[in-house]
Amino acid sequence: MGISRKTALSTGIAMTALLLAGCGSSGNSSKKQVLTTSTDTELSTVDLSKTTSVSAFNVLNNVDEGLFRLGKNSKVEPGIAKSSTVSKDGKTYTFNLRKNAKWSNGDPVTAQDFVYSWRRTLDPKTASQYGYLFSGVKNADKIQAKKAKPSTLGIKADGKYKLVVNLEQRIPYFKLLLGFPVFFPQDSKAVSKYGSDYGTTSSKQVYNGPFTLTKWNGTNLNWTLKKNKDYWDKSNVKLDEIKFSVVKDPSTGLNLYDQKKLNMVQLSATQSKQMKNSKDRVNRPQSSAYYLAFNQKKKAFANENIRKAISMAINRPTMTNKVVGGGAVLNDKFVSKGLAYSPSGNKDFTSEVKAPSSLDYNPTEAKKLFKKGLQEIGKKSLSFTLLNVDTYDQKQLSEYLQSTLEKNLPGLKVSLNNIPGRTVLSRQADHEFQVTVANWFADFSDPVTFLNILTSDNPSNISQWKNSEYDSLIKKSNGSDAQNADKRWQDMVSAQELALNKQAIVPLYQSGEQWLINSKVKGVVYNSAGANYNYKDASIK
Repeated sequence: MGISRKTALSTGIAMTALLLAGCGSSGNSSKKQVLTTSTDTELSTVDLSKTTSVSAFNVLNNVDEGLFRLGKNSKVEPGIAKSSTVSKDGKTYTFNLRKNAKWSNGDPVTAQDFVYSWRRTLDPKTASQYGYLFSGVKNADKIQAKKAKPSTLGIKADGKYKLVVNLEQRIPYFKLLLGFPVFFPQDSKAVSKYGSDYGTTSSKQVYNGPFTLTKWNGTNLNWTLKKNKDYWDKSNVKLDEIKFSVVKDPSTGLNLYDQKKLNMVQLSATQSKQMKNSKDRVNRPQSSAYYLAFNQKKKAFANENIRKAISMAINRPTMTNKVVGGGAVLNDKFVSKGLAYSPSGNKDFTSEVKAPSSLDYNPTEAKKLFKKGLQEIGKKSLSFTLLNVDTYDQKQLSEYLQSTLEKNLPGLKVSLNNIPGRTVLSRQADHEFQVTVANWFADFSDPVTFLNILTSDNPSNISQWKNSEYDSLIKKSNGSDAQNADKRWQDMVSAQELALNKQAIVPLYQSGEQWLINSKVKGVVYNSAGANYNYKDASIK
């Protein structure tokens, strides 16, 4: 999802009529296979080097294709690479590409398209917020730090259809990374042709995946994925179209589902409870973390006692189960539950991490810490504005946080600012906030996908928290200890505990979603980490 993060920020739609116009019918009386679904987020760009949103990555995962595709349970499956080999030391990967893969403008997909894409993402001029994911590829860190040119990156084309990647050290999760859209190819001709407009509308982009994006003008809240006639494996793609509509009002979404205008719709917490016995209800867990981020460049929020007091004033079980609901999971860690398990003993990462007392609800101690923190900054009271998106559920969350913080911390005044998701992203990216509800969704199934973003220089570290010991632990986990699974695991456990003890951020909850899905919908692949949806094998029965 300054934020350079994946986000599930939501925006809305004013009139039901607009939704109905964009949805079409899920009855599929014609022979066309058409899937209709709601989404909670508008598209801002489909430039894979620049986007940070869950919604965009889910689109990119279906309109484009990388070396691999991720199937059910994140299983690595062939994509543009028909075969691959890796050296004994795990540092050199060689990929043999398909010769029948094409872009939607007719250009062949070549090894140079991957070289171009990776270099473009890492080039500081692009200002990508996802370049850090390339850390471990030869010279990637130096390029990000402006100490080497993009041309020195450890990726090269050996002819049109052979690609060679050189790593600085073994990366245990490298193949999972290659199934994430940031590592997909780009057609340099298209980037050059469209310039600053590249990826801003469906017509200012080219595609090489199972579908192409259509009917998106850059601001509208409906768009369609259409079967790609140039896709190399088009004979196995069953859907003709996937129609998306942004739904803000849960009651509108449910009405559209009942009217068979939508095949799939997300439920609110209240609806989920009401529909608990429905045969169509499906639980979709998410590898995510919702948290409070403080702008620690501001004196009040640089104070550790004030951050801890705010954390202790929040009753997480009440917030998770009664306020958020809808499949939300109680989690007092930053790394999500169910994401990764220890190399020995098969223990969930979160069970190995000891949370500090500041993650427990304790109004009495919170008052003491808040008073102490105010004395340390020379103030008798504190007021701040809480920035969050304007969706129904997030408004409910904001109101709960305002109420519980003002009740439990005398002298604190909290104002609310719930605005459209695109604006929230922009303000977070520019550090134009005091306190904000932020979120992170895992890019791959490894704890470091969360832990990386709290390092000092990571563009996703919107709090701007800095700790040299933490940086060192993450550096070791990605470097010197990368080949020792047990040591690497302990590095990450220690880093998580350090960040929680210092209250780098305030974990709130782990999200989950409850959906109604028509029983005729088959073959949709959902993964809780990375790009969530893969529609390649989906169909309407």
